[in-house]
Amino acid sequence: MSEDTPDSLIPYDEIVQEALRAVVGRVLGEIEQGGSELPGNHHFYITFKTGAAGVSIPPHLRERFPDEMTIVLQNKFWDLDVRDDGFSVGLSFNQIPAKLQVPFAAITAFVDPAVDFGLQFQATAGDMSPEAHEHAENDEPDGSIDPGNGGDDDGSNVVTVDFGKKK
Repeated sequence: MSEDTPDSLIPYDEIVQEALRAVVGRVLGEIEQGGSELPGNHHFYITFKTGAAGVSIPPHLRERFPDEMTIVLQNKFWDLDVRDDGFSVGLSFNQIPAKLQVPFAAITAFVDPAVDFGLQFQATAGDMSPEAHEHAENDEPDGSIDPGNGGDDDGSNVVTVDFGKKK
């Protein structure tokens, strides 16, 4: 966009972000309806802002991940409950069970490495420079999870939408 491009009176970026977050809701909803069993090799990395409104995680996890956290839905998760505005799920961290509630608006990334698919979402103005964070490392029996995708990370299936805002 050039400097002469007028500001849009239609909030396209918000509309697109909301639609992409609905993709996450639909995928999780289909998993919930299928008995919370993931088909084939599918598994999900879901990154979210831990301080966002509506996020509910145990205090020890909020302490460890004060800004952002990535969870893995693969082998050990339970009580997946998908709602219009978010989801809740049970996970284990160092053999300690935890219940997490995450609004879709708090999600910053959704990745299914089994099929090289990913969505990244814009951070809100107050979150434009997220702190580095470690992965949540929720319990995985075989330890085979690789947040990369085997080294062929050309980003070809990662959808990032960024409507440049004039300053």
